[in-house]
Amino acid sequence: MFHILVADDDKNTRRLFKAVLEKDGYRVSTAENGEEALAVMDRESIDLVVLDVMMPVMDGYEFTKTLRETRNELPILMVSARQLPEDRKQGFLAGTDDYITKPVDEEEMLLRIRALLRRAKIASEHKLTIGSMILDYDSLTVTRGSEVTELPQKEFLILFKLLSYPGKIFTRIQLMDEIWGNDSDTGWETVTVHIARLRKRFENVSEFEIISVRGLGYKAVKKV
Repeated sequence: MFHILVADDDKNTRRLFKAVLEKDGYRVSTAENGEEALAVMDRESIDLVVLDVMMPVMDGYEFTKTLRETRNELPILMVSARQLPEDRKQGFLAGTDDYITKPVDEEEMLLRIRALLRRAKIASEHKLTIGSMILDYDSLTVTRGSEVTELPQKEFLILFKLLSYPGKIFTRIQLMDEIWGNDSDTGWETVTVHIARLRKRFENVSEFEIISVRGLGYKAVKKV
């Protein structure tokens, strides 16, 4: 499940966007301004940001510049009531990937989000290719040549998340929240068990390796 962050100072807009996105199958977190959005990103793994321009504390332009200055290429869809060409130019100069004006057409927003995820190679089409290996999100399968392996849902989601961001470290708590949800009563030790199962299943593959980062968590290393 892809995780989208909605940053907007208007409570009703946050609620609307959250409902629309969740109905389309996304997991959604929200923030009231850019500073709060950065704090959310420190705690959670985000795939894309839907970002209002005019916000207190830290507006959309400043948030985007801050992200790009750290070489963070997270897809950003900027949303604004400002419709002048100069406003769009300012957004793109700050580093946004796309720009849409209010009032927002919900279907158009969803189409733009899918396009951004696709461009960012986060497999919005629900398939991820690593060398000769294909992970199919819809069928929970991993295919290598003629060999097809169907994984339990949680194992597949962990593997898909790690391989979508090769080299990025995910803590056990991040993976727990991402895969099991914030309200789960399951302990983080469950993540360790699932990682061990994945390593056993794919111990002979040459395409990737799951590495433990002591004191932090796990990352996937691509070898192709």
